[in-house]
Amino acid sequence: MPTTSSSDGVVVDYLRLGGSGPRLLFVHATGFCATVWRPMTDVLSERFACWALDVRGHGRSNPPADETFDWAGTADDVLAVVDDLGGDGPWFGVGHSMGGASLLLAEERRPGTFSGIWAYEPVVFPSDGPTVPPDRDPGNHLADGAARRRATFASRQAAYDNYASKPPMDVFDPRALEGYLERGLVDDPAPDAPAGGVRLACEPAVEAQVYRMGGRHAAWSHLGEVGAPVTIVVGDTSIPGPGVFAAQVADRLPAGRLESHPDLGHFGPMQAPDRLAASVLAAVLDPARVEEDDRAELERPRACAEVDPVLEVEAHDPPAGELARRVPAQPDVLAERELDRQRLAHVGLVEGE
Repeated sequence: MPTTSSSDGVVVDYLRLGGSGPRLLFVHATGFCATVWRPMTDVLSERFACWALDVRGHGRSNPPADETFDWAGTADDVLAVVDDLGGDGPWFGVGHSMGGASLLLAEERRPGTFSGIWAYEPVVFPSDGPTVPPDRDPGNHLADGAARRRATFASRQAAYDNYASKPPMDVFDPRALEGYLERGLVDDPAPDAPAGGVRLACEPAVEAQVYRMGGRHAAWSHLGEVGAPVTIVVGDTSIPGPGVFAAQVADRLPAGRLESHPDLGHFGPMQAPDRLAASVLAAVLDPARVEEDDRAELERPRACAEVDPVLEVEAHDPPAGELARRVPAQPDVLAERELDRQRLAHVGLVEGE
C-alpha cells in the first residue's frame, strides 16, 4: 500500500478503494480506518476514483512522535496524501466526524484543495477551543470510555461477534463492520497471545487522546474562509454529539447546506452506506454548481425501476435565512455514467488515477 510522510514523524498509509475518473478522498472518524468506507466506495467507484487514508494513529498509520494528537495534524495527513497523489484540479472530500473536521481544516489552510466537501456530523464546535491546558482538562466521557476499551481478541471472528452484538456497531451494515476490522485490527504480537489473536490498530490510549483534543482545533473560527460548497449531513439531533451543532456549522459556511437523516445516528455512514453514497453523489452533482445552460439536462428525469425516498435538505446561503427544498435521492447510482462525466467537468472535478 502507498505511504507518504506527514508532520510530526507520521507516515500516512492510504489506499485506492476502487474506480477511476474524478477523485474522491475519504477520511474516517476517530477510532476507525480507511476501509470502513468500502460499502460506500463499492457504489461510488462506478463513477469515481475512490481513495482513503488512515489518519495518524489509526489503521496502518503511526502516531505522532509527541503523541499530542493536535487535530491540525489530521489536516497535515489529508494534504500529504493529496500532494503525494498529485494530478491536476481539486478533489472532492468525504468525511465522517473527525474526518469531516480534518477536511475542513485542510481546506481552510489551503483553499481550493477541494471542489466540494461532504461531511457527516463533523466535529466542529462553535468556539475557538477551550483555554484549559490539555494536562488540566477534566476530560470527557468519550475519552474515558475509549481508554477502557477492550484491546485484544482471540480471533477476528471473535472481534466481529463482539462488536456486532452490542451498540454502537450492532446497527452497522455488516459490510461496514467487516471493512473496519480489515485494517482496524492487527496481529497481536504478545508472547502469550493465542494463535490468530488480534488487537486494535488504534490503541485505546491513542483513541482517548484523540477525543480529548477534539474540541481544541480552530476550524470554527475559519469556516467563513471555506469557499467550496459543503454539504453538512446530520442524523438524529436529539442524541448529544457533534450533530447538535451541524446547523450552526452549515450556516457559518458561505456555501454550506444542511441535509438531515433523522433516522440515523452518529455512525450513519456505517448504518446506511448505500443511501449515503447516493447523498455523496448528489452533493458532487449539485445542480447549483453547474452552469445555467446545463441545468435542464442535469435535472432531466432518470429512468429507474423505483425511486428512493427524498432527502430533506436545507440550503444556507447569504443573506442569512433558510430556504427549505427537497432534493430527490439519486435513484440509480450506477446509471448514465457518461452524462455524469460531462456534469463533473462543469463542477471542477477532473479525471485522475
